[in-house]
Amino acid sequence: MKRKFLSRALFSCAFAVLAVAGCAPVETSEATLTITPFASPAGPDSGEPNLAVAEDGTIYLSWLEFDPAEGHALKFARLAPGASEWTAPATVVARDDLMVNWADFPSLLPTRSGKLVAHWLQQSGDGPYTYDVMIVQSDDNGASWAAPRVLHDDGVQAEHGFVSLVETAVGDVQAIWLDGRNTKGASPEMALGFTKLGADGAPGPTTLIDTRICDCCQTSATSVSTGLAVVYRDRSAEEIRDISILRHVDGAWTEPARVHADEWMIEGCPVNGPAIAANGDQVAVAWFTGAGGVDKVKIAFSRDGGVTFGPAVDVDDGNPAGRVDVVLEASGRALVTWLERTEGDAAEVRLRKIGADGKRSVATLVAETTAARESGFPRMVASGDDVVFAWTVTGEPNTVHVARTQAAK
Repeated sequence: MKRKFLSRALFSCAFAVLAVAGCAPVETSEATLTITPFASPAGPDSGEPNLAVAEDGTIYLSWLEFDPAEGHALKFARLAPGASEWTAPATVVARDDLMVNWADFPSLLPTRSGKLVAHWLQQSGDGPYTYDVMIVQSDDNGASWAAPRVLHDDGVQAEHGFVSLVETAVGDVQAIWLDGRNTKGASPEMALGFTKLGADGAPGPTTLIDTRICDCCQTSATSVSTGLAVVYRDRSAEEIRDISILRHVDGAWTEPARVHADEWMIEGCPVNGPAIAANGDQVAVAWFTGAGGVDKVKIAFSRDGGVTFGPAVDVDDGNPAGRVDVVLEASGRALVTWLERTEGDAAEVRLRKIGADGKRSVATLVAETTAARESGFPRMVASGDDVVFAWTVTGEPNTVHVARTQAAK
């Protein structure tokens, strides 16, 4: 794939009906949302939470939990629509060689066929960044799991991770990840890997769909009307590390194109990936940038499945640490979460509603936390009108907490 950024056709400010010059956000008088914490199924010494929602509205929470006898375990629990209590935790895998990384967390995907697909990271050598992505499937809603398989097909002892699992409109489960097979060669660059899983959960051949990307930022993928849309932090020859989008259309991948030209030149990875959400052809992408020496969280909207994007709108309150997540309401407005630094190492998980017209609500405090790495990446999903959040509270020991609000209307 050619290693350059393609320019994007942007909607004009007038088209986006933004109310002030320069496409700056306009704050509405909308009241803050009510955030209600409730009991988490995760035990002590837990972290790296992730959330997913099934077609019937059931929410799945997954996390890593340490047990002195077993090492780390990947666990999950379910929250039925309208329920106030999670099911008892169940274990996907427990091993003493799981790779535990504050920014590179496991996931669990419920499919429309009723199967569950999960992934985790497992050490494959002695190096600190030598690990494989393991993929596993359950045909009985997590009561039992098939034998795990390696997701990628290179066999190279290198870094592989930052996985996005997504089910397409036709029921295919597809995977995107950062693939380090080329980092052991003469041109040590991270690539973006792609494969499709078979009906039995077996990965197909790996396709490298971008061969020079940022080294350790999260990927995010979603199904759109034309196929699959993937966002990630790209890396140009000039070390511009802006957010790019790739689309899988009619069996072929488009060229990478920037969601917005931040022009962030940085010779290193900020470990701060984007998030994408879609409802048909309505797409929202949220991301962190430090372009020009100013930290910002931004969002941009697309009306055509990610082919073009409108102007970027500021999300944060002036001192963000990033670590974003996003969901789309049926109305087309987005809900964005991010970490906002407060004093010292303290931070807050904040939530804001933003429309494609640039109007945004005042921020809602979801939880107090810290900007330290061990606080991880807060996660969010919507199920009907219910929005559920998960994050890590640092301490002795760390613990996964959850809360909810009714916001997706």
